[in-house]
Amino acid sequence: MQPNELQLSMIRSRIAAAKSREDSLYAKKFSHIQPDDITDVAAFEALPFTEKEELRDAYPLGIQAVPDEEIVRIHSSSGTTGTPIIIPYTQQDVNDWAFMFKRCYEMAGITKLDRIHITPGYGLWTAGIGFQLGCELLGAMAIPMGPGNTDKQIRMMMDLGSTVLCATSSYALLLAEEIEKRGVKDQIKLRKGVIGSERWGDKMRERIAGELNVELYDIYGLTEIYGPGIGISCSADAPMHYWDDFIYLEIIDPKTGKVLPEGEIGEIVITTLKKQGAPLIRYRTHDLSRIVPEPCACGSPFPRIDRIIGRSDDMVKVKGVNIYPGQIEDVLKLVDGVSSEYQVMIDHLMGKDEMTLFFETAPGYDMDAVNKAVAETFKTKVGLTIHPKAVSIGDLPRSEKKSTRIYDNRY
Repeated sequence: MQPNELQLSMIRSRIAAAKSREDSLYAKKFSHIQPDDITDVAAFEALPFTEKEELRDAYPLGIQAVPDEEIVRIHSSSGTTGTPIIIPYTQQDVNDWAFMFKRCYEMAGITKLDRIHITPGYGLWTAGIGFQLGCELLGAMAIPMGPGNTDKQIRMMMDLGSTVLCATSSYALLLAEEIEKRGVKDQIKLRKGVIGSERWGDKMRERIAGELNVELYDIYGLTEIYGPGIGISCSADAPMHYWDDFIYLEIIDPKTGKVLPEGEIGEIVITTLKKQGAPLIRYRTHDLSRIVPEPCACGSPFPRIDRIIGRSDDMVKVKGVNIYPGQIEDVLKLVDGVSSEYQVMIDHLMGKDEMTLFFETAPGYDMDAVNKAVAETFKTKVGLTIHPKAVSIGDLPRSEKKSTRIYDNRY
């Protein structure tokens, strides 16, 4: 999908804005580029990518494109290592983000009569406050819980009659298991779940939907590009609609940087079309997906990308085989008796790499037989011999935020 004339005009405007401060990232990066140079698709695709490391190097506010008096808020990426990425927002940026998030709720069939239970974190991270902004603009009741204190979460769900759960998939599963364990499912009024922040497989999706008795929607976003709310799935299909009046999205080959044809899987690259505080031009997200060219049965004109299948930077190589989390989930969903939760340990022992795959197994299944089936399926589908370790449901750790699933102990 190529930028149309309106989008090209908006891109030129954002390049001019990004270069307007003499000491900004883009004033230096695009010193040889003028906005009027971007006359067609070829000129746009010749622009250099913006890398995450460049935003780290611009710490704290080297990405800022407007005077200080126009900045009303900052947010920071949720990463826990290295220099943080600081993103400044103008009031218009905040308003635009709220508008996009309201659009997400509406796409999911959520109305002002709903009571939206918000569990993602508040603070520098963009999650919780984004869910709340959209909720309030929609006119629904926001229940701004934040993460943790599961006892209180469930109590408030019952007492306030929460109808929508906003959460990471990991915490949604934890809540579902606790509600089942406590025998209070009949007191929970949830009807929809808006889930984001981490990729999740079909088995996890089925467990959450079944145990909470909700319709689930994938929401997409990242701090550098407003936050969650720049796209969401609809009730008609799994892919996510994204708001192409606010962002221009490309799919590139992660190795060559070449733009891929519609339908091919690659890395998502985003250019902001309206962002004022921190415009970004051809920002490499490292998220892997594809543009879905077919029109959606829901009738929305907004374009779509498929579910995020992983990240170009979360691949691990074991014995020369490239492995993504999505491949592991694809293997596990093929084996009867295997539940949604898994954990990988990669070690270097006696001069060679070894991969151990822990996975939860439903009651009533023979663990030795399941181990054998997982090992054989993994070898067939991925091409690697592993050590399978079946455990009981609940044995693997649960998280109130994002779950860490791959531990590479070789370094």
